[in-house]
Amino acid sequence: MLERLTAFFGNPAGYHTPLPQADASHAMGALLVRAAKADDAYLFEEIARIDQILAKRHDLNPVEAAKMRAECELLEKEIPRTKEIATILSHAISTEEKEATLVALWQVVFADGIRREQEDKLLHRIEELLGVTPARAKELQAQAER
Repeated sequence: MLERLTAFFGNPAGYHTPLPQADASHAMGALLVRAAKADDAYLFEEIARIDQILAKRHDLNPVEAAKMRAECELLEKEIPRTKEIATILSHAISTEEKEATLVALWQVVFADGIRREQEDKLLHRIEELLGVTPARAKELQAQAER
């Protein structure tokens, strides 16, 4: 009986949630998720900050933002290399949008109040992949800390 209930409510064998389109919006969200997970802790504060960023950037209500984040989590999981995600953004958005994305990434990293070396390494790598100079990247990081 319990097995039938579990099978009824559980995930049917072989079913996979379809991936979202790998567009610039979802790639940016996937990078936000990756930044939050960089220290091997995906905390509520980081998730809430991602939802706020997605809602503001895409004019979404809280439920829509959470749904988009869930889609971005799937994309982040399926694209193992950060370079591949950043390349989607690099070719699709302006310099101004790249800089806004970096500010958002730093805001997610700072959301839990703990800075870790893994997070710094990841964000510096993303800055490089997006073609942002180290000097400008430092300014954007300082902007995010305010």
